[in-house]
Amino acid sequence: MTLFKLGEREPGSYDEPVTLAELAEQGEVRSVVLESADDVSALKPYLNRLALIVLRFPIFRDGRGFTQARELREYLRYGGEIRADGHVLPDQADFLKRCGVDSVDLPEGSDTGPWERQIARYAVSFQRSVLPEHVLDVGTRVAR
Repeated sequence: MTLFKLGEREPGSYDEPVTLAELAEQGEVRSVVLESADDVSALKPYLNRLALIVLRFPIFRDGRGFTQARELREYLRYGGEIRADGHVLPDQADFLKRCGVDSVDLPEGSDTGPWERQIARYAVSFQRSVLPEHVLDVGTRVAR
């Protein structure tokens, strides 16, 4: 496993994350894995003690992980680490970062070069982000 850091936060080292169903049964767990079909609001009672939430991307075409990340950051104000795992591509690096994902779990031996190039590629964006940003003009934003 290779962890690629998307933003400012350093990826942490935690015990093996449990599933959402196991979370209620295990009191002191600090990391959970959320499948794309899981409801993010089910995590609400546990957010204060969770240090890591892993979002699973089962296939390339499934974008629910992006929505889950934004819900965690914007609506539930989750401040811990969010990690993407599964079928994610370097082309999605900037979108993941702008949705609040801190790191990506890549297969062992993966080349992080394409990920680094994608993160550095765009300085300006048109969509809103969970990141602090500065509005340049109508519809144009830049990260602070």
